[in-house]
Amino acid sequence: ADNLHTDMHECLGHAAGQLLPGTASGALKNYGSAVEEARAELFALYYLLDDKMVELDILPNLDAAKIQYLGYIRNGAMQQFARIKLGNDIEQAHMRSRKLIAEWCIAKGAADKVIEKIVKEGKTYFVVNDYNRLREMFGELLAEIQRITSEGDFEAAKEIIETYAVKIDYDLHKEVLDRYAKLNIAPYGGFLNPDYELVSENGKVVDVKVIYKDDYTEQHLYYSDKFSFLPTYN
Repeated sequence: ADNLHTDMHECLGHAAGQLLPGTASGALKNYGSAVEEARAELFALYYLLDDKMVELDILPNLDAAKIQYLGYIRNGAMQQFARIKLGNDIEQAHMRSRKLIAEWCIAKGAADKVIEKIVKEGKTYFVVNDYNRLREMFGELLAEIQRITSEGDFEAAKEIIETYAVKIDYDLHKEVLDRYAKLNIAPYGGFLNPDYELVSENGKVVDVKVIYKDDYTEQHLYYSDKFSFLPTYN
């Protein structure tokens, strides 16, 4: 479900929607990236919990989509804060979009307890009680985010981002960092790419040898040396 969410985000979410005639592509200025990421995220989230996903045999059942919904809310509302220094705001567009979606839905669904924030033995948890209503809220927020994008409504973009996507509750932030520290793992991961070497016989390529490296720094210095087209100074 997580992979499907990413696929729909990239291939369909970003490709959907249009600007109204006369709307400049950069109308949302510094809020444009976060709004665009939220737009793609919401498209994918909304369609994830659709019977068509099971009918097309893309998901085994809709329980998989519900697990993705739960994980998304948890990540947007707290888990991703492990990547941020205590007391700092969220600046990165993808992280802002996740926080915007999670906290908007928590706030808008509070009266009906669509999502509940529960503190148990000093630890915070988010529980989704109504997945169908959560999906409806994803659709409602998507409609507003698309309107903001299509109309280039800078003031509305500013208001929704600054209200839901930037500031982190200090106490919750500290709790997340304390809990995450016990795992003793980094909040980000780096990946090594394999090298490929052609194997030739009698002037013809007959195979490709895959060579796995184990030094991240060495690989990126190699990339910089062989493929960089920018100067190393300004």
